[in-house]
Amino acid sequence: MLDIQNLTVTVQGKRILKGVNMHVSSGETVALFGPNGSGKTSLLHTIMGFPGYTVETGTIQFKGEDITGMSIDKRAERGIGMAFQRPPAVRGVKLKDILRMCINRREDVDETAISRYVQKLNLDDFQDRDVNLGFSGGEIKRCELVQLLAQDPDFTMFDEPDSGVDLVSIHLVGTVINELLQRGNGPCKKIKSGLIISHAGHILEFVNADRAYVILNGRLHCSGNPRDILDNIKSKGYEGCITCLR
Repeated sequence: MLDIQNLTVTVQGKRILKGVNMHVSSGETVALFGPNGSGKTSLLHTIMGFPGYTVETGTIQFKGEDITGMSIDKRAERGIGMAFQRPPAVRGVKLKDILRMCINRREDVDETAISRYVQKLNLDDFQDRDVNLGFSGGEIKRCELVQLLAQDPDFTMFDEPDSGVDLVSIHLVGTVINELLQRGNGPCKKIKSGLIISHAGHILEFVNADRAYVILNGRLHCSGNPRDILDNIKSKGYEGCITCLR
């Protein structure tokens, strides 16, 4: 699904990612751990194609196609979606309008899907409100997820979906992420993939990741069992990861 080779990225002349190598197979969900400022969000923004993230070396392959120089909209059309940690409020754009825009790009879904999606995320009363304007942290997370349901991407990235979310909302967030990533399907029927950034790992109580990486100072390390890696971080901190690497 996703194959990143030797990816080095700068932002305003500062090197943020340094020779990153990563793969995510079809049907696989991968977690990404790392301290603040380690390059987690920068990696997601680079995969999504945000301007300002300059690729110095390396390639990003998606479904076998080189998308390294491709625009955001073209990447989205090919099946990449992203839920932001702190998305902006969009004045003048109603939630139902952005959902309709996503759904109209898909021939197999009619507009009645809007009501199903908003009901699934308890957002019935938000359809006529401007996107994210005046929303609480949990409401913003649910708003991000309802847009992803409408987009129905093949590969979805989640930037700290468990931050700023109460216990009731995180259960709902986890349920919808599982649906988006087909985690309830059998191994042979899972085709959608995901990459989840989590600082504390709370979301992994609800979403069972297959594999995890640790990112430190712009480099990926320690690909392995998510629970083992998270337990090590909790007991020894990221300093323990640095010591281990030495």
